Amino acid sequence: MLSKKRKAYIGGMKAAMYISTGLTATLVIFLVAYVFIKGIPHISWELLSTKPSYISGKIGILPDILNTLYIVIATLIFVIPLGVGAAIYLTEYAKNKRLVGMIEYAAETLSGIPSIIYGLVGMLFFCQFLSFKTSLLSGSLTLVIMNLPTVMRTTQESLKTVPKSYRDGAFGLGAGKWRVIRTVVLPSCVDGVITGCILSIGRILGESAALLFTAGFAHALNGIFEGLTSPGASLTVALYVYAKEQGEFGVAFAIAAILMILTLLINLSATLVSRYFAKKREL
Repeated sequence: MLSKKRKAYIGGMKAAMYISTGLTATLVIFLVAYVFIKGIPHISWELLSTKPSYISGKIGILPDILNTLYIVIATLIFVIPLGVGAAIYLTEYAKNKRLVGMIEYAAETLSGIPSIIYGLVGMLFFCQFLSFKTSLLSGSLTLVIMNLPTVMRTTQESLKTVPKSYRDGAFGLGAGKWRVIRTVVLPSCVDGVITGCILSIGRILGESAALLFTAGFAHALNGIFEGLTSPGASLTVALYVYAKEQGEFGVAFAIAAILMILTLLINLSATLVSRYFAKKREL
């Protein structure tokens, strides 16, 4: 039998957890609802399908949407092979555990660096030293450095969840190291790898400080190859410009609502992908 003091302690802790959970859920619901209420009424087809016109004064965010898409594509093209390849090497090939520990510590440190410092370094290195100038390519390469630790660490943790017996069984059948990784290990943890890549897209979409230094603020409408070598504003940078520089808070909230919808879709996609591959493994 529990004493009265113990029962009171357990009841108090449960009440504290319920209150904490309720406050967290309330804050999230309030934030999402506030952004949607303020932003959705300002979303229109004209806003989404046109570019800004300084002559007529019309505002369109099509260039910003395309710039965001270009940045996401360019970043993923670089970060996925680098992150997944580094994770495979550290987990499957590296023998020096001290070196692995140092690299993992460095990756965790990189994850905690403020994004504005990445922007400053990206501006000095990519824009000036490599002469890429202020462009979407400079912004994408800066985001590659920012997201590399996330993709690498999530892939590493996924690889570690694959039982050692899977590898031993494949080696016993005469398969080589790379064949075991390609046909046994990666298929067994592909859900974690894909989930990490999807979540990194969310960080790319939400980044603004680093892009302010490296990608610029232009609202020009360009194709993907011309756009990558030209300055351009992503949706987050456009939100900052319209709210802070031009005082167009209706447009800023519309962009915020779009970003919120994209974030919710990304998180939902990550959850669905994880569940799909989990069920597929159970069959």
